[in-house]
Amino acid sequence: MSDNVVPQADPNRWKTLGFLGLAQLMVVLDATIVNIALPTAQKALHFSDTNRSWVITAYALAFGGLLLFGGRISDMWGRRRTFITGLIGFAGASAIGGASQSFAMLVGARALQGVFGALLAPAALSLLTVTFTEAKERAKAFGIYGAIAGGGGALGLMLGGVLTQYLNWRWTFYINVPFAIIAVLGALFVIREPAGGLNRNRLDIPGVVLVSAGLVSLVYGFTEASEKGWGASLTIGLFIAAAVLLIAFVIVERTVKAPLLPLRVVLDRNRGGSYLALGLAVIGMFGLFLFLTYYMQNILQYTPVTTGFAFLPMVAGMITGSTQIGARLMNRVPARWLMGPGFVVAAMGMLILTQIKVDTSYWQILPGLVLMGLGMGTAFMPAMSLATFRVRPTDAGVASAMVNTSQQVGGAIGTAALSTVATSATNAYISSHHVPPIPQVPAGHPATPPSPEMMQKMHEIMAGHAQAAVAGFSHAIWWSFGFLLVAAAIATALLNGGGKANIVAAGSGDGEVADVPVMAH
Repeated sequence: MSDNVVPQADPNRWKTLGFLGLAQLMVVLDATIVNIALPTAQKALHFSDTNRSWVITAYALAFGGLLLFGGRISDMWGRRRTFITGLIGFAGASAIGGASQSFAMLVGARALQGVFGALLAPAALSLLTVTFTEAKERAKAFGIYGAIAGGGGALGLMLGGVLTQYLNWRWTFYINVPFAIIAVLGALFVIREPAGGLNRNRLDIPGVVLVSAGLVSLVYGFTEASEKGWGASLTIGLFIAAAVLLIAFVIVERTVKAPLLPLRVVLDRNRGGSYLALGLAVIGMFGLFLFLTYYMQNILQYTPVTTGFAFLPMVAGMITGSTQIGARLMNRVPARWLMGPGFVVAAMGMLILTQIKVDTSYWQILPGLVLMGLGMGTAFMPAMSLATFRVRPTDAGVASAMVNTSQQVGGAIGTAALSTVATSATNAYISSHHVPPIPQVPAGHPATPPSPEMMQKMHEIMAGHAQAAVAGFSHAIWWSFGFLLVAAAIATALLNGGGKANIVAAGSGDGEVADVPVMAH
């Protein structure tokens, strides 16, 4: 350990954690805050049910697809400078989103948020790592940072409801501007970065282009399937393009001197299994957020605020699972015995939620939400620790970025694919039950009092479409249930790390790092 002298602690390190946590909160908020506002924004900007998933997908895909690129830029350009650039760009993109006058402008702003979020998130994690150098303090700091990351999504659901109902859906974007201003001031006057440590390797531009284009093609393929069908030439072409691009990315990473993603990071069974299991679990979880939001607002007629608070029990379960089960046991129990059962518990919650009906009581939904949160929270902490399990110190940053990438891409694919599944199931219900289309009143047509027979007919048609929508939601949640079971099976079968074997000092010189999700640069 003589080569690993602990540098003098930054006297402003806990203030630094506050500003970094605020930035992380802003990024995480945007993964869910728009979910609550989406039904209102959809009505205001007049876009279709098929297109609505792109408002979420554009952010998640740009963020997930560019995280590895953002981490490398942070290494090359400087963490603090990249952090400030990301904050300013994120705030600007948020202002554009709030001012959107069309669907295209809104989706463009969301994609731009994702681009700058991909700069911001790795830079923040890097700064956190170099700021906290003492093992116990670093564990505490990452625990707080992780709690912000986990609770931020829930806060987004509640804050989105309050802003949408009492101000305007546009404020779900504008709220980021004051957050960013405070974090920028903190970066300028409080946060400092140790001298040196920059990576002078050339940027793997072919790798960035190939992986980003491949992921865009993949998600776009899932989205097009809902409109053109799974057998349509465009859908098949997009999936083929995605496969070719991602295979080319792997080939490039094997040959370049400074790859964007060294393949040894993902080929380790613990890290690779963790990324895969987490990505599959997030596919199911993101789909649940989207469909339950629409179910509560459009079918149960909850207000945006009520919808946001309805998710609170899931948040409580997630915090309990993460802090009282996952965090307490992840250094004592092998990760497979936390992640596998955790995903199974979450799947049981999902199973309860497949039973939703047009008139389901919230008290019937509640157990499913609690089990979902408890299971995901239990699995999340050991999954994060395995991200850097026995990784070389020079690869710790990209290993941590891969966790975020698997989550974001899983969320993007889940939103697009499950929206396709839900739409197809809804259309199938309408066709099989011969539900007539909702009558459209021609513009400018004089209003005439409908007859009682007409009112009864309209009520039956609307009820039929509500039943069809719920059938679509339920069908998609069944798929989410399946994804969680597969995630549990992968975690149990592949993972053999974690527990006491992973309690080693960071940078100990033997190629291993501590059992906390760190980024070493």
